[in-house]
Amino acid sequence: MTRKSVKNKRSRKAGRGVLILIIGFFLTSGVLRLGSGTGSAIAREIQSLSHPETRTVTDVTPVACEPDEEGIGDLLAALKKREARVAEQEAALEMRMRVLAAAEEGAKKNLAALEAAEQQLKATMALADTAAEDDLSRLTSVYENMKAKDAAKLFEEMDPQFSAGFLGRMRPDAAAAIFAGMTPAKAYSISVILAGRNAEVPTE
Repeated sequence: MTRKSVKNKRSRKAGRGVLILIIGFFLTSGVLRLGSGTGSAIAREIQSLSHPETRTVTDVTPVACEPDEEGIGDLLAALKKREARVAEQEAALEMRMRVLAAAEEGAKKNLAALEAAEQQLKATMALADTAAEDDLSRLTSVYENMKAKDAAKLFEEMDPQFSAGFLGRMRPDAAAAIFAGMTPAKAYSISVILAGRNAEVPTE
């Protein structure tokens, strides 16, 4: 055997020794990792890959739930019902406002009619008062121009209140002549009524 072949043989042995030494280091590191807990984690991962049914719930990625068509349909139906209810309430409110406006307009017309009727009534009463006053004035003048004897007979038949009203409107001389023609009792009752009326008249 030559010296060169001996050197080659020694080099191959040295290389194998180094390779064995490196493999030993890797094995020692793996054993240490398994002992520290990393190995157990790797073992669980390998087991989960080989047996998928043993994977826990936390290993499953949650999937977002999307609303189904039935839920969307119910929501749309609820919104339509609400919209219809609001529209119905608005229509009822509008109708009520129209009724109130019509009632207010009717009240204004009735008030105007009442005011017109009141003015007409006042005018009629004023006309009636004027006519009555004119009638009383004419009738008083007729009694004044009658003979005192004849007028006294008429006043004897009248109600004392009624006859006192005429005598109070007459001239004093004509009233005195009629008083003289009446019975004392009738003349006294009329005199009391006239005195009472004059007593109620304010002096100032």
